[in-house]
Amino acid sequence: MSSKLSETWPALDLDAWEDTYATLHMWTQIVGKIRLVQTPWINHSWHVPLYLTVRGLTTGPIPYSDRIFQFDFDFFDHHLNVTTSDGEVRTIKLYPRSVADFYQAVMTTLKDLSLSVSIMTLPNEVSDPIPFELDKTHTAYDAEAAHQFWRVLLQCDRVFREFRSHFCGKVSPVHFFWGSFDLAVTRFSGRSAPEHPGGVPNLPDDVAKEAYNQEVSSAGFWPGAGLGYPAFYSYAYPTPDGFKDVPVQPEQAFFSEALGEFLLPYNAVREAKDPDQTLLSFLESTYEAAANTANWDKAALKQSLFK
Repeated sequence: MSSKLSETWPALDLDAWEDTYATLHMWTQIVGKIRLVQTPWINHSWHVPLYLTVRGLTTGPIPYSDRIFQFDFDFFDHHLNVTTSDGEVRTIKLYPRSVADFYQAVMTTLKDLSLSVSIMTLPNEVSDPIPFELDKTHTAYDAEAAHQFWRVLLQCDRVFREFRSHFCGKVSPVHFFWGSFDLAVTRFSGRSAPEHPGGVPNLPDDVAKEAYNQEVSSAGFWPGAGLGYPAFYSYAYPTPDGFKDVPVQPEQAFFSEALGEFLLPYNAVREAKDPDQTLLSFLESTYEAAANTANWDKAALKQSLFK
């Protein structure tokens, strides 16, 4: 393995892997939609994300009648593995291939395993979506870039879990949303929120309204398509008065008027003397900005046991 892939926080140049990013985004949507249709609804769509593993991303167990199956992206051997509770294993290779070809391979594999699953094939949360079975536009797969991206997610997941442990109120798992293609963790104040206006591209408004029916402070990592560089983000819903004007850490963090959230470029963390502490300072200070300006009961929500 090359030395740059052995770095704890590896480089992630958006320009260098943008085509692979776009293809992998669609591949994760296919797998994620299968989990979506087979899994009982959990509030805030917590039944749909993927999760980090020591080799890639997983759906976790998916119910199918009295059977269970699971998808695992392996970014070492570059396979999508499909495993069932009755001992069956199938492998789909990850290489430069169209979304249409990958979709067909996945559905054929499920049929071979006697798993009859159908999904809506129009991608979510992207502009100008192409149905999976027709998408011969996205065909790139750079294995080294995919591995680097996973390594970034793995480190983010580790630090996000530390941040999550500091809070004893309602808080999401650390999870990878395939719609927006970001890793996120969300804290809740325990109070209801005004109805979300919806309007997310190719996402039913009812889903957005349910996702944001309570006050939140949400943070995450986004690879940066449309922004131009990978970045950490943090926002509050609803946005409290004065939120954007609160000074946050580290000094490279700033509030984006266009996006309505605080941003911290990934490279500011990667190049820091102490990347973990730099990222934690961003997560903690932006949460404080949200909680203070919205008058959350911070004392009741702070996790102190074993700390």
